[in-house]
Amino acid sequence: MSVWILGGTGRSGRAIATALRERDIAPVLVGRDARRLIAAAGGDRTVVAASVAEMAAEIRRQRPAVVVNTIGPFTTTAPELIRACLPASHYIDLANDLAAVSATLGGSNAAGRTVVTGAGFGVTATESVVVKLCAGQAAPQRVRVDMIPSLAMEAGAVGEALAGTLLEGLPGVEGGRRFQGRAYRGGRLVAARLGGDATRLTLPDGTAVTTASMPLGELIAAQRASGAPEVVAASSEAPSSPLVRAVLPLATALLAAGPVRSFARRRLAGVTVAARPRPREHSWGHAVARWADGTTREGWLRLGEAQAWTGAVPAEIARRLLAGEDRPGAYTPAALFGPSLAESCGGEYLLAS
Repeated sequence: MSVWILGGTGRSGRAIATALRERDIAPVLVGRDARRLIAAAGGDRTVVAASVAEMAAEIRRQRPAVVVNTIGPFTTTAPELIRACLPASHYIDLANDLAAVSATLGGSNAAGRTVVTGAGFGVTATESVVVKLCAGQAAPQRVRVDMIPSLAMEAGAVGEALAGTLLEGLPGVEGGRRFQGRAYRGGRLVAARLGGDATRLTLPDGTAVTTASMPLGELIAAQRASGAPEVVAASSEAPSSPLVRAVLPLATALLAAGPVRSFARRRLAGVTVAARPRPREHSWGHAVARWADGTTREGWLRLGEAQAWTGAVPAEIARRLLAGEDRPGAYTPAALFGPSLAESCGGEYLLAS
């Protein structure tokens, strides 16, 4: 009953491997570089595969019980890997871009297995609060979710996979152009301004952050969890200053040109990021739900460092799938396992009275 981690030498892959070992599950690390795999595996099994196509071939051949995909851009990698997993393997990925999450939820024929997308910090933290707030309630009129990660940065290059995820926009997502934001209005995805709906939030610990809208996987997860016709998803990592928001339309218009996007992707992949400590003690998921009668409910999910939690969530999902808690179909984490999943990974709910 093996759990494979694709991209096992990356930061997320290593965090998931650690969390699996804490649950007495020996991971199998999969990647391109045999030397780096052996160093990261610490004695656990490894599988060398030089491309996503080779990984898919090995999955079909060896039929692991669970496959965890950490390799972006997920709009490219997820479809091929999901096809390889079914019908023998359950599939989990860390996607939090709207295009990948919506495509996986809308297009996966799970063939009797379980497909889980968005099993990282943003989708899981915010969706879990929405599920908690809306339990036993009629659908609210409006929901806003905010993800506020506290993330320690490792020194190193951005890399091709992350650069691709950041710069590919929203291919195939209804409601607007590829490089526009999105929100739900009247139950439908519509165009929204990138970095719009900026809001200053006071966190439960007394500190304050500004969040602004981003077309992330949290948006579709929050709408599906709540049934609300109006939904906004926002992040503390979104550009919120008036100057940056003013130039965003020009920048995104340039990215619509394929050659410009390819050039920007190559340049961004090579950018070196300096190490830095996490900016605050806790990461937070936040949601506010408003009903047509004026009732408002607000909740927070308090977590530790965001990357460590992104390791814990897929590891806990894998543990539950191995234990027979699977359900055929495609899901986001809290839609499958409810708000208790976040608590099993160290999260704590703080609900306004």
